[in-house]
Amino acid sequence: MNILILGSGGREHALAWAVKQNPKCDRLIVAPGNAGIAAIAECAALDILDSDAVTQFAAENAVDFIIVGPEAPLAAGVADACRAAGFSVFGPSKAAARLEASKSFTKAICDAAKAPTAAYARFTDASAAKTYVERQGAPIVIKADGLAAGKGVIVAMTMAEALDGIETIFSDFGDAGAEVVIEEFMEGEEGSLFVLVDGETLLPIGTAQDHKRVGDGDTGPNTGGMGAYSPAPVLSDAVVAKAMDEIVGPTMREMVRQGMPYQGVLYVGLMIKDGQPRLVEYNVRFGDPECQVLMLRLGAQALDLMQAVAEGRLDQMQVNWADDHAITVVMAANGYPGSYAKGTEIKGLDTLTEDSMNIVFHAGTTEKDGAILATGGRVLNVTARGATLAEARARAYGMVEQIDWPQGFCRKDIGWRAL
Repeated sequence: MNILILGSGGREHALAWAVKQNPKCDRLIVAPGNAGIAAIAECAALDILDSDAVTQFAAENAVDFIIVGPEAPLAAGVADACRAAGFSVFGPSKAAARLEASKSFTKAICDAAKAPTAAYARFTDASAAKTYVERQGAPIVIKADGLAAGKGVIVAMTMAEALDGIETIFSDFGDAGAEVVIEEFMEGEEGSLFVLVDGETLLPIGTAQDHKRVGDGDTGPNTGGMGAYSPAPVLSDAVVAKAMDEIVGPTMREMVRQGMPYQGVLYVGLMIKDGQPRLVEYNVRFGDPECQVLMLRLGAQALDLMQAVAEGRLDQMQVNWADDHAITVVMAANGYPGSYAKGTEIKGLDTLTEDSMNIVFHAGTTEKDGAILATGGRVLNVTARGATLAEARARAYGMVEQIDWPQGFCRKDIGWRAL
């Protein structure tokens, strides 16, 4: 098979790595890819938001299967265009992708499905939003309605933070911040459940826990994610079963009822308190960095599962899990999530031994004259697995110590909640 993966981050490197393990994969192209991906696949300069460009490229390269990595092309309808052109595609339609692209849409679906989630209100006017917040009090959660690259959520612990957050989203987030959703603050422990859906059949494929805040001990501003591990102890079998019965199942049935059946992977962000899950958010793609730990654990079967979703035969599949643990530590550029320098050189990667137990997934890198340069905020995902989480963590941090990048940093406590 000739396979095309759309995207350029750590998530796409992890997907490419897993797909490459499968003997069905003859040719693997990732567009646009990055320096790490280039070591295992062909990289193609392609505007992945341009449906015509993607379908034309896929036709010219005799692509058999297309995997859409990030949310932006899904929200732009690229999966629809590829399917309309006759390609087999993993990723939801533009209509179904609104589960991530619009917080207010998701709230309306959850209301109709009676899925437990935070109480909320929607506003297109800053002064009305501020009046509401002043009535509700803090802590409270302020969300940009649209896609904001993981930065559109402000967990305000004080009234001043809440009022500033409203101003920030309305003024700095463009179309994504034209509407604000304000939610009650939910107490508990957060975890992520990943479910494959082919319109009718639902198959949970694993759990993970992300570390959103930039500093050790979950301090500092929110980021796109500073590390993750899988499985997540907070998501016990009983909690997962309850989430599937009360949240995911009803939501997916409501999507079918409204004429937009979901096909792809559903990232279910949950808040768990006293064994009861409530929905924090849906994402319509694999999480980043959660994908990295899931793919390291799933390996070659990931391609078979994604194909089954695209072909509507998920009811014939099961997930074969090893009894293991995986962890990924994000190395980010100094200054992230604020301003940071680009183009700094990363050394030592070529000295690492990489195999099915230890690998560095590239998130924001490029290669120039034989050197690996940092191009993003989150740059590397140092990922390892082991029989226990402690063993996996020791492996990952052992690799971190071998990477020579003075302009980068990482959290030193990934996995602390479980350990």
